[in-house]
Amino acid sequence: MRPERVIRYRVAAPGGEPEARVEADLWRILEAVEGSDTLPAGPIVVPFAAWRERRDEIAARREPTGVWLAADDDPLALGRDVHSLSLVAVNFPKLADGRGYSSGVLIRQRLAYRGELRAFGDIGRDHLLMLSRCGFDAFSLPPTRDPEAALAAFEGSSVRYQGSIDDPRPLFRRRFQGEAA
Repeated sequence: MRPERVIRYRVAAPGGEPEARVEADLWRILEAVEGSDTLPAGPIVVPFAAWRERRDEIAARREPTGVWLAADDDPLALGRDVHSLSLVAVNFPKLADGRGYSSGVLIRQRLAYRGELRAFGDIGRDHLLMLSRCGFDAFSLPPTRDPEAALAAFEGSSVRYQGSIDDPRPLFRRRFQGEAA
């Protein structure tokens, strides 16, 4: 499974505008890595189970490496390894499965991961803004969904009541500090 394009979202510094764009996806997400499989060249994202089994071999590659988590994987099990990864991806296996949102928050807050955090699987335009608020900054949509059209998800929502990963201060705190409209 390899989408041709990925949406990248950069949260703006306070007072600035966030940026969302579609670009070519250089990463190859591997479904499985068997014990005897040779790893392909180029940037790869391996399943978390494969990372645990072949961590030293995969980490020894001289190319960018990432890990993807299934919905039932514990993101905290990445531990300190998370900081050696160029990308962490979270699979959303079906539209109504929201466990990945919590994984994103845990990866950003508890593990303090600053690299690319990607959502992939059964996600669409309606999910992108909330996913970005949970710490995701890249999105691989299914081939049936147009990433260019999905960019509109980031438009038109300038006032948010709750705090989140992108701005932990709730609206009342931002108003008190004179920043919210």
